[in-house]
Amino acid sequence: PGASRPPGRERRRRLPGSLFPSPPAMAAPRGVIRALHRGTLTQNSSMDRIFSGIQPTGKLHLGNYFGAIQNWVRLQEEYNSMLYSIVDLHALTVPREPAVLRQSILDTTATLLACGINPEKCLLFQQSQVPEHAELGWILGCLTSRPRIQSFPQWKVKNASQNYEGTVGLFTYPVLQAADILLYKSTHVPVGEDQVLHLELARDIAQHFNKKYGNFFPVPKAILSTTKKIKSLRDPTAKMSKSDPQKLGTLNITDSPEEIVLKFRKAVTDFTSEVTYDPDSRPGVSNLVTIHAAVTGLSIKEVVHQCVGLDTAHYKGIVAEAVIQKFVPIRNEIKRLQEDKSHLEKVLQAGAEKAKELASPVYQEIKRLVGFQ
Repeated sequence: PGASRPPGRERRRRLPGSLFPSPPAMAAPRGVIRALHRGTLTQNSSMDRIFSGIQPTGKLHLGNYFGAIQNWVRLQEEYNSMLYSIVDLHALTVPREPAVLRQSILDTTATLLACGINPEKCLLFQQSQVPEHAELGWILGCLTSRPRIQSFPQWKVKNASQNYEGTVGLFTYPVLQAADILLYKSTHVPVGEDQVLHLELARDIAQHFNKKYGNFFPVPKAILSTTKKIKSLRDPTAKMSKSDPQKLGTLNITDSPEEIVLKFRKAVTDFTSEVTYDPDSRPGVSNLVTIHAAVTGLSIKEVVHQCVGLDTAHYKGIVAEAVIQKFVPIRNEIKRLQEDKSHLEKVLQAGAEKAKELASPVYQEIKRLVGFQ
């Protein structure tokens, strides 16, 4: 997301113009970000392969849409090899009721399709239906040191949130994430800055494997998102999250117009009525401006200019209406798709079959390299 198309890179002629598990917002060092972003997508489209994933946990919200899904839709129009995975194995890092998880997988599929993901232009599949993910995760785990994972700030935060009884799966999921990427010899991964450290691990593992067994994996590069983060309506210093205990802080893609209006009415701002953009001193109002710009396609400057003379109370209603106009059609399409369970299952099955066709020869060669065959 946010990466421009390099010179000479053409769109598909006949076509019109994560999320990996989302860790707590931890800014990666700028040096790390620059290193991950060296180089652009290659001029030869047949060599580019982009992978990204999203967890089927909870309802998808505006942060998911503008931070990941919208960019997935754009990328599928521009590149020939796109893999989007519903990473249900990662969902087990915290307790899930089987029936709830089963439904969440279908709901996430419906949401992605309604938002514009097209299985004819990309591979959309369920991670657990391709067993090579977990098998490669074990091999890569055996190449990764415990201190390397233990140093992740995300582990420290999540383990603390589980009363320091975090599972082995929670501890090692960054290695499985690396397997997700490397299994398809992916060259690029769309990420936000809070996911950069995880991609850095995947790069390190690829380089370690290559040094030990020969040059096999491409070292994946980041497509860094330039989208401004959507923050919680109730705590504009924190990003919008599925797990936010303040339910009024998260705008879900499937929220009704009445719910959207209520959440904006309750949104935290400040005692200054003017609409301005200053994230440091006025985070609440600035978050409203960010959302308004995202749903309308206007720039921050254009939004602020249009709102000269408005007070924040009135402005909340304007932003709510803009969100409603953007997402009600998507919400209606999600409902329609949810009523056709067999169609959703067929989409996932077809995607898994194609993903296996890509994964199987790669994994067979890995088995040969490490000595299984």
